Amino acid sequence: MAAARRGSGSATKKTAIPQLSWRQPQPAPVVLVSGPEEVCAERATASIRAQLKEADPSLEVTDLRADDYAAGTLLAVTSPSLFGEPRLVRVTGVEKCSDAFLAEALAYVAAPQDGATLVLRHTGSSVRGKKLLDAIRQGQGGGAEIACPAIKYDRDREAFAAGEFQHAGRRIAPRALHALTQAFSGDLTELAAACQQLIQDVAGDITEQVVDRYYGGRVESSAFEVADAAIAGHHGQALITLRHALDAGADPVPLVAAFAMKLRTMARVAGQRGSSRQIAQELKMTDWQVDRARRDLQSGWSERSLGLAIQAVARADGEVKGASRDPVFALERMLTVVATRAPFGGL
Repeated sequence: MAAARRGSGSATKKTAIPQLSWRQPQPAPVVLVSGPEEVCAERATASIRAQLKEADPSLEVTDLRADDYAAGTLLAVTSPSLFGEPRLVRVTGVEKCSDAFLAEALAYVAAPQDGATLVLRHTGSSVRGKKLLDAIRQGQGGGAEIACPAIKYDRDREAFAAGEFQHAGRRIAPRALHALTQAFSGDLTELAAACQQLIQDVAGDITEQVVDRYYGGRVESSAFEVADAAIAGHHGQALITLRHALDAGADPVPLVAAFAMKLRTMARVAGQRGSSRQIAQELKMTDWQVDRARRDLQSGWSERSLGLAIQAVARADGEVKGASRDPVFALERMLTVVATRAPFGGL
């Protein structure tokens, strides 16, 4: 991380545009959202949209892909309309942009359209588009850059989580913060979701006892034991483990979250080819996560059954959060669909 910070600092010296925090982004004619951390990039882009929408509810929003780009599109969607509504154009995949997009984007940043905001997402996974990035950083287009560097180490993850609560005006005890980041040490997206759930569901300060109730080591361990058995196809074992977990005080919400986390990882890895290291780098995961997902997928999963299981977990997630009067039944139905790879009642 220190090396990344040094690199970021040296890059800042070479740029002629403002460097903004992803937590406090500001609209500009051209906004470059750079770096690999997708959670931060999504937050920054969403904030820019919200600010523009608040300023003018008639905002027109267009999403483009730089790697699947039709010539002439950028000029068409940024040009003023008949009634002069402001325009927001969000472009993803700039790190693998087509030649047509690169040429038109270079021309655009040299002379941006009035009333338009262009947000360019570049993950930094390749040098593709470097000429465009250099032009923006040198001041063309009146742009700004929002850096989203990778968050890998425990201290940085704790800083990220602390920022989530601080940004929401909430307090979390140091021990609670540490316990929370340890519970979600593998995926920043899951950590961010856990922080937001605590912010929304819990009144007052976040204590260690609160974190333990939601995501404590004993409960999370039980949750993953249940998920592992169901994903392996061991229906009876999974039901017994679920009953034990509930009897021990496990909360239904983190139980569903464990299923969701594992199935999402399996869905991301399914169909990928190459070594675990290559796939992990491409998907921003660790090698062991890829290896585990591959082993899980070998226990009788298909594209159809994986989609069915994800739908069942999504339904259970809403039910255990208040949409159902019987969260235990919701858990058992979800578990049955996952373990049998079949619709509930279709055995």
